Amino acid sequence: MKQQLLLVLGIILWLAGYGQNNDTTQYIIKGRANSPEQQKKPYVIMISVDAMRYDYIEKCNATNLITLGKTGVRAEAMMPSYPSITFPNHYTLVTGLYPSHHGIVCNKFYDRNLNDSYSSKSVTATEARWYGGTPLWVLAEQQKMLSAAFYWVGSDAEIQNTYPTYRYKYNEKISIGNRIKTVINWLKLSPAQRPHLINLYFPQVDYAGHHFGPDAPETHKAVLLIDSAVNELQKQVKQTGLDVNFIFLSDHGMVHVDNKAPLSIPPIIDTAKFNITGEDVMVELYAKDTSAIKGTYEALLKEPHNRYAVYLGTNTPKHWHYNKANDRFNRIADILLIPKAPNVFIYTAKGRPNPGAHGYDPTLVPQMKATFYAWGPNFKTGLKIPMFNNVDVYPLVAQLLGLTITQPVDGSIHLAKKLLIK
Repeated sequence: MKQQLLLVLGIILWLAGYGQNNDTTQYIIKGRANSPEQQKKPYVIMISVDAMRYDYIEKCNATNLITLGKTGVRAEAMMPSYPSITFPNHYTLVTGLYPSHHGIVCNKFYDRNLNDSYSSKSVTATEARWYGGTPLWVLAEQQKMLSAAFYWVGSDAEIQNTYPTYRYKYNEKISIGNRIKTVINWLKLSPAQRPHLINLYFPQVDYAGHHFGPDAPETHKAVLLIDSAVNELQKQVKQTGLDVNFIFLSDHGMVHVDNKAPLSIPPIIDTAKFNITGEDVMVELYAKDTSAIKGTYEALLKEPHNRYAVYLGTNTPKHWHYNKANDRFNRIADILLIPKAPNVFIYTAKGRPNPGAHGYDPTLVPQMKATFYAWGPNFKTGLKIPMFNNVDVYPLVAQLLGLTITQPVDGSIHLAKKLLIK
């Protein structure tokens, strides 16, 4: 069964075109060591499975994760930040800041101050100038605690002049088995060289959900592959004899969308007056001349449709924490076109959108909600909690590792108080 799952996911990844980055080098910052005080602190492996929807584990009968969740803590769901997209939420999880506060406001966006555009698929994703806040690995390294990252948004940028001590550039050439082996090798290092924070990322569920849909057998198999991988990882970690805490979570969920009749960019938008960017679930209009905003916004409101909403960047829903008043980096668009689920936009006349998507308001589309499980020596056992906001993960991990948060964050310490053994 396991071999079949590996074969299916291998085909999926090949079709996706993953692995175009062939750099499988482990980058190590020499000369660092855990301080004697930090050597006494707990260990945390933080695992993100992209698009592991809040209900997938039970829906797919992922038996290993179900058992692990029962031995520790599990949430009914975790609320993603808006927009429920990969890069904004992964960076929220490690900064405790909403996207409007840490600066990664979408997978693609324009920065007026820099007069430049960011894309998750370009070299800009590795440039520190785009990333605000203090990621967990930076916080740890600043306090003489070593960290490691096997792919995570921002971990390949030298934020605050700091990389994780151990890291890999994102690629799909390294098998899951070898990733597990690398994590175990990190834990077998001497106490002075052993990372106390390990960030680990898996993309397979997201890819399957996008390309086949959230209810497809391919997505089911991807969930079971991760279930098997996490079980193998925790078994091998146990053999090291170290007391390690696991946090298993996701950035967002996935929903089936209407990809047969996608929305087109309204022709009344004058591309001479606006830069247009965004995703299939968010069209961002940046005015080249601010005098064009009012007229274009009013014209869009008069468009005869009921499949998307139009917002000014100054007047989005308050619970999004996503408007000009919150925008610390001047990156939120002047006008936003937000499709109503299950609708999506398409940017070109060719092709068809994928059957699965995310990015919608999770308060309106429950399939956007994410997963949160945690187990290990510092977590309570047999505890199930209500849904909470993902900004609370940062204070939880900082408290667990005994790190001092050095700048204000949006997350609350209440989650840590609820989940951790005193």
